[in-house]
Amino acid sequence: MAEIIIQIAAVLIFLAIVCGVIRLVIGRTLVDRIVAIDMLTVISISLIALYAHVSGRFVYIDVALVYGLLSFLAVLAIARFLEKGL
Repeated sequence: MAEIIIQIAAVLIFLAIVCGVIRLVIGRTLVDRIVAIDMLTVISISLIALYAHVSGRFVYIDVALVYGLLSFLAVLAIARFLEKGL
């Protein structure tokens, strides 16, 4: 039962990646593309967490947390740059 749930989660993650890439490609404005990149980072964090669960190596959760923090800081820096410049 748990294997089926993990497979369903993997399929949903990959479908979300496809939707994020489509949004990145057809985004009309720069803000649309930035949001799509931020969405892809969140999806990749969930993919890292799923891989950590499947492999049984929970050190990857730390990697996902650091990646999430860096992604958040990058989006803040880009938003500040777009708003009024650095």
